[in-house]
Amino acid sequence: MRKQQKGFSLIELLIVVAIILIIAAIAIPNLLRSRMAANEASAVGSLRTIDTAEMTYTTTYPSIGYASLSALGGAAATCATATGATSTTSCLIDDVLANTAVKSGYQFSIGNLVGAPVIVQYSSLALPSVVGQSGQRAFCSDQSGVIRYNAGGTACANTDNPL
Repeated sequence: MRKQQKGFSLIELLIVVAIILIIAAIAIPNLLRSRMAANEASAVGSLRTIDTAEMTYTTTYPSIGYASLSALGGAAATCATATGATSTTSCLIDDVLANTAVKSGYQFSIGNLVGAPVIVQYSSLALPSVVGQSGQRAFCSDQSGVIRYNAGGTACANTDNPL
């Protein structure tokens, strides 16, 4: 009588590994594109939050006008107190976004603060940390509240296409 072998042959194992590698080669680029799309959606949401915070800030502090990114935030411990919100830490946006200015693969900034003594203009910008990996497009907004995008991902201006 012949002895029966138990287990898989080397050829069978190689075929299974090859099939798994083919599936991974198809799935990984789709996963990366999905992550970039999620990062871009998060960047647009953060710009909307910044725009809303700027409008609230200029209404709350009309003698100052618009504010820098750090002035829109505030530490959780400071914001939790009854007298925590001030013109320098208004507690309107997340402190992580206000102080590190990096969220979901995008770097945020506020610039073009124009006007004296009351700041009447601002522009907010969201650039991907690594173009093609963390995001493909750059986003920007200003006091009009219109969010615009630039497909190049390295710059954005108020002349670019609106979303």
